Amino acid sequence: MRLRAFALAVLLAGTASGVVPSYSADGIVNAGSGTPGPFAPNSILSIFGSGLALATQALAAGDIQGGSLPTEFQGTQVLVDTFPSPLFYVSAGQINFLVPSNQATGDVKVQVVTDGNAGPVVTVTIANAAPALFVTPTGYAIATHADNSLITPDSPAHADEIIVVYCTGLGKTSPNPAAGAIPQYAAQIAALADLKVSIGGAVLSPVLIKYAGLTPGSAGLYQINVALPDNPGQDPEIRVAIADQSTPPGLKLACH
Repeated sequence: MRLRAFALAVLLAGTASGVVPSYSADGIVNAGSGTPGPFAPNSILSIFGSGLALATQALAAGDIQGGSLPTEFQGTQVLVDTFPSPLFYVSAGQINFLVPSNQATGDVKVQVVTDGNAGPVVTVTIANAAPALFVTPTGYAIATHADNSLITPDSPAHADEIIVVYCTGLGKTSPNPAAGAIPQYAAQIAALADLKVSIGGAVLSPVLIKYAGLTPGSAGLYQINVALPDNPGQDPEIRVAIADQSTPPGLKLACH
């Protein structure tokens, strides 16, 4: 009886990982803003669902090999058009992954595979750019002062200050990093001529945009270094657009 009980325990342990990942295209959103697609190459996305991974784990320094993010983590993969995508975080209910930097535009197939069990194939759309700001739970854009301290309602930005606004989805850069590679140097976005930043409803002059491109040391993260106008107002709306793709309305910049 003890042997049978042991064998049953082993069998049950072996089947515990047989849960098939469950999710839909609607559960794939931009990790910065939580907004649905379209998405851009080199964007950080989240997949929400169930049975997505067998463990809850964020990347640690030891998980990064050769300067690139892993494409399999804790037994989980995210396939984009059958190619494994770089991963940041896995759990049963959420995966954070990176759209490959060389991904072509158009409709692409996304599939989660966990411990050999494949979830459904769903379709999302990739555009040249799809800007998304990282935001706080209270709706403020995540940005820093020149000294790298966080801009908050208690430490707001001011007129004529040069600030750094963090985002994802600004698309390919020149040079463009290899898929999953952590950038070591600054690289301007390829669509710089089409970039528009609005503060309080007014589009800023291009001369106020000092840099728009990759953030060295962080895969999928972009920054826009921008000089604020001389009268930005209090907590003005901030929007970033490239061509016909724009961040949603209503996001604020802590500013006095």
